Formats: sequence, structure tokens, C-alpha cells
Amino acid sequence: MIDMNKKYNMTKEDNIFFAKRKIIDNIYISANLEGIKVTFSDIVDFYNNVNTGKISIDNMLKLKGLKDAWEYVLNTIDDDLTIDYIKKIHFEVCKGQNIAPVGDFRKKGVGITGTDYRPKLPSECDYETELNNILNNKDKLGMVINLFCWIQRSQMFQDGNKRVANLVANKEMIKNGLGILNVPVELIGKYFTNLIKYYETNDNTDLKKFIYDNCLDGINS
Repeated sequence: MIDMNKKYNMTKEDNIFFAKRKIIDNIYISANLEGIKVTFSDIVDFYNNVNTGKISIDNMLKLKGLKDAWEYVLNTIDDDLTIDYIKKIHFEVCKGQNIAPVGDFRKKGVGITGTDYRPKLPSECDYETELNNILNNKDKLGMVINLFCWIQRSQMFQDGNKRVANLVANKEMIKNGLGILNVPVELIGKYFTNLIKYYETNDNTDLKKFIYDNCLDGINS
């Protein structure tokens, strides 16, 4: 059993302010987690509308999607978390990119680098029930970490699943005053080792411990 006691105890308002102050870090980390190769300096220039010519058009669209999705999350913190909300996050993350469908579940199978695990088609799943079971957990931090893991393993969308998982998890982190959840860039390799194990076994114990120990950030109000 993993001790999921709160690491940070913030008011919702303070958590929103903290997330806004860390927005460039959040975009940088989310981008690298999804394999979008950009430097922190690239993100600073992008966020400040400085066109250095260093970022490809494809990556620029992905960064814009992350920025827009973060703004959407921060403006809808109090909205109920539903499957439709998760689809809306996917739309914000992936709009304007060469991804189809956008804002809806994938229609075909996907492969995942580093593993033979093949997630079921969304048409074979009952995401509503799975989501509600996760949300019913009274341990809010444990609930959010389970949510983060579940969205990644479900692979609901054709692309962008880790970005969606990060944004949805952070919505609930902020709403509950728990800080923010991000995988440090220097630990992404170790994170993926635990993630692949979870994909293959459906046991997220080691992954949850890794996240709890390394991926939470915040202050105490």
C-alpha cells in the first residue's frame, strides 16, 4: 500500500496562481513527455511570441495546442470531469494538427513504442464506468494519480494521450489544492520504464510510487 498523504495543501485560488506562474515549465515538461523535442529556451521564446525559426511548424502547432489547453483547464477548473470534458481537452491539444479524429476516440488500433501491449479499441471499453470508479476514490491524490495512469494506458485517442492525461490530472490536482503533477524532463527515461511495466501488467503500484516520489510540485498555503 502506497501512502498517498497530501504533499501540498493549497487553496484552489493559490493553486491556480501557482500553476499560472509555472505555465512555461508545464508546457516544456508536457512537450518533452510526448516526445516533442524542444528546449526550455524554445518554450520561453514561443510563449512570448518571439519567432526564432528554431521550432518547426509541426512542433509550433503542438505547443500552441498545449498552451490553449492549459488556458482552457485554468478557466474550467470547477467543471465536472466527464468523458466529454476529456474529449474537449484532446480537441484543444490536437486541433490544427495532422491527427484524426480530433476531440473524439480513435477508430483503429495503435502500437506503443517499447512494448507489445495493445490497448482495446474504445468501442470495446466502458470509459464512463471506469472514470466514475476512479473519481469515487475519497483519497483525492490517489484518485488523481490513478486518473493520470489510466488515461495513458487506455490510449483513448489516436495521438496526444500523455498530453491529455497530464492536463486532465492537473485540472483535478488544482481543483483539490494538491499542487501540480509533472514528470521532470531528466527522469522521463525512468518514468517510461515504470509506464511500460504498467502497460504490460495493469499494475500501477511502482508507477504510482514513482509519481508520488518525483512528479509532484507545490507549496503549502
